[in-house]
Amino acid sequence: MQKEYKTITEISGPLVFAEVDEPVGYDEIVEIETPDGQTRRGQVLETTSEHVAIQVFEGTGGIDRESSVRFLGETMKMKLTEDLLGRVLDGSGQPIDGGPEIEPDKREDIVGAAINPYSREYPAEFIQTGVSAIDGMNTLVRGQKLPIFSSSGQPHNDLALQIARQATVPEEEKEGGESEFAVIFGAMGITAEEANEFMDDFERTGALERSVVFMNLADDPATERTLTPRLALTTAEYLAFEKGYHVLTILTDMTNYCEALREIGAAREEVPGRRGYPGYMYTDLAQLYERAGRIKGVDGSITQIPILTMPSDDITHPIPDLTGYITEGQIIIDPDLNSQGIQPPINVLPSLSRLMDDGIGEGLTRADHADVSDQLYAAYAEGEDLRDLVNIVGREALSERDNKYLDFADRFEAEFVQQGFTTDRDIEETLEIGWDLLSMLPKEELNRVDEDLIEEHYREETEEQVTAD
Repeated sequence: MQKEYKTITEISGPLVFAEVDEPVGYDEIVEIETPDGQTRRGQVLETTSEHVAIQVFEGTGGIDRESSVRFLGETMKMKLTEDLLGRVLDGSGQPIDGGPEIEPDKREDIVGAAINPYSREYPAEFIQTGVSAIDGMNTLVRGQKLPIFSSSGQPHNDLALQIARQATVPEEEKEGGESEFAVIFGAMGITAEEANEFMDDFERTGALERSVVFMNLADDPATERTLTPRLALTTAEYLAFEKGYHVLTILTDMTNYCEALREIGAAREEVPGRRGYPGYMYTDLAQLYERAGRIKGVDGSITQIPILTMPSDDITHPIPDLTGYITEGQIIIDPDLNSQGIQPPINVLPSLSRLMDDGIGEGLTRADHADVSDQLYAAYAEGEDLRDLVNIVGREALSERDNKYLDFADRFEAEFVQQGFTTDRDIEETLEIGWDLLSMLPKEELNRVDEDLIEEHYREETEEQVTAD
């Protein structure tokens, strides 16, 4: 039964406070009707037997003490259907693409249900993004949550679009080829220009046909940003666990989401935690990130790539810090590589995929993936260290071996990491480039690669190459 009150006592930022004469359910949906007849939606954020705090999604402008508050007796739900693929929705789940209204097959609570740990299937299947620095060095695995850490002004959106466009499950990894691949793209607090770029790319490349896009713009209410990732993940759960899709969920920008949490916390006059963010931000982020995964006996999966811009490029800031605790690694966007024109500017040394070893073993045709990755990493790390030494003593003071590693580091960035935002490399091509680079080094330096693999893949330098050098 719906209950209606005209007892608003206070309006603070995105919050409305009202008196009630009986308890109201937490997270219950509210409709607020202003004196001029406009209706705003909100959600109960805090409730007692005497008053409630309501978070208003569309902003509190025009709401006053004469407005009526109506409690609908249900929580926020997402309209779900397979026909959502190819649709563009706003941050509150309403269509903005000029298409028809959503005719749902079912409606589900956006909070979602936690996956029972006993029912979880361990992530162990490779997802090919077409990006060598990820596929070769920090492999993404089905059911994993692997964030991208960037900073303001870096091309993380271009990388997100490239992954959304190119990501696929290789044929040999499909269990009988029964599962389709889908992308859920949730954008929070982006500018209209960025939104236009996203949509132009989705439509131009045809990626929209297998995608569901949620758009919360910078001038939309900040409180709506707390809904967007939950709506996106509820849609992902439906497609993955009920329709059998392998779903890649890209959420950008989680920093804007956390800023919305801080704004709401300030309006509620909560005691702030680190840098003014709510003390419960870790729990809140975990509720989102832990919705990735696989379920035993279910064909589909949810893989997450949250993207966040680190304030002041500080990886110890609470947002990347807490994200790193919850997720299984990180991909680091490097401003120095970006300034050199490397695309995508991924720094593979601080980047990490904790589930990589599980995703590149059984099921892939290339047995050398792990060995090549380890050797590339070690050689590039040594080349990076030698670059610092060159700044002190000069290149002439280094040995022939050291100069080979310096050349290796330069070519690694120019040929392996650098590929542009439109090039799609399969894992075979990525590893072939890796072997080309490793063949720059003497065989005795390849101490992380099996001898049989060296004999099979090592490229001996020809006289023509020596002359050219």
